[in-house]
Amino acid sequence: MEFRSIKGTYDILPNDADRWQRIETHVRDFIIRAGYSEIRTPAFEKTELFTRSVGENSDVVSKEMYSWTDQGGTDLTLKPEYTASVIRSYIQHNLGAKSPLTKLYYLDNLFRRERPQQGRYAQFLQYGIEAIGSSHPEQGAEVITIAYELLVELGIKDINLKLNSIGSSECRNEYRQALKDFLQPHLDKLSETSRKRFDSNPMRILDTKIDFEIVLLEDAPTITSFLTLDDANHFDEVKIYLEALDVPFTLDTTLVRGLDYYNRTVFEWISNDLGAQGTICGGGRYDGLVEKMGGNPTPAIGFAIGIERLILLIKDQTTKFHKNKPHLYFVSLGENAQIASMKLSRDIHSALPDIIITNDMSVGSLKSQMKKADKSNADVALIVGEEEVSNNQLSMKPLKGQGDQQSIKL
Repeated sequence: MEFRSIKGTYDILPNDADRWQRIETHVRDFIIRAGYSEIRTPAFEKTELFTRSVGENSDVVSKEMYSWTDQGGTDLTLKPEYTASVIRSYIQHNLGAKSPLTKLYYLDNLFRRERPQQGRYAQFLQYGIEAIGSSHPEQGAEVITIAYELLVELGIKDINLKLNSIGSSECRNEYRQALKDFLQPHLDKLSETSRKRFDSNPMRILDTKIDFEIVLLEDAPTITSFLTLDDANHFDEVKIYLEALDVPFTLDTTLVRGLDYYNRTVFEWISNDLGAQGTICGGGRYDGLVEKMGGNPTPAIGFAIGIERLILLIKDQTTKFHKNKPHLYFVSLGENAQIASMKLSRDIHSALPDIIITNDMSVGSLKSQMKKADKSNADVALIVGEEEVSNNQLSMKPLKGQGDQQSIKL
């Protein structure tokens, strides 16, 4: 029987892993410069954490979670999203008492039972930030701008920021009823998914990808028509800040996001290079989540970016994320030579830690080891034999046509 990776998962092989590491390091360095600190939470949480925060009727909870009951009868779930886990930790460790504004970032694997497609997997790597403690519009503008500047710095082009406000719970209740009144005469024509959402969460119908429903919703009432004066003013200020910061955006009154905890400002960065699944970054404000999970009333806003989608978008940018460290390849002929090369490798790493060193442990012939040295894409082969050890020397041969072989002292 041949074992293969589970559908919806994938292996990152050595040839690709270096590129992934460089992108991950770039993302970490960028957000640390912006004043955010890393948080890491467990791979699984109590299932109730997500049903309460994300919403029982959301697609994530109703269809996509990997859940089980452990031997003690506790319902557990692999994290399908990170914000709820961050807020749980924020409350548990009383982080709000340490600073009025807590800025956190994460880079971790999440799990959703979804149909695999380009850039979307059952296990996926997600990067995100959470700014907890400020209700001010400028905090929202900062979070959105950070996402924009990161994407630009990574060289990702042809992106569009979709922006909307879904207001407070007060105006959303009125809007839900208005939307249901509009959809009621067309209910029998809607898809099965939309009919289920009609009673549980009608605003999620706005996320439809079905052509007929998209056309129908063009005449539907918009949430912005129901915003309270405070909500409208807050949203106007967010837009003013984004314009002042030269962050281009497009208003999209159908944008609601898929998780129940969002309120007021919501946004998505869309790439035209990813086809139908074009969202590479999404987020919004969630001012009621901390209180809903047992903490003090605390406003917050954040976003998340799927690293797999970043990889797809920057796959042709070989210069920015190309391996550029010097690479030495030791070819050793004989036991004494092997010991000498291993000692020398240790000394080089101690003095020059950025150099990549490969020691050939195959005990093969000079010809076979040199073939492997050429295939390794190393810059230089360092050849050590019994004679070289006796003479306290080694041979250095450039592998990329950059000079002749020469002898140097060990």
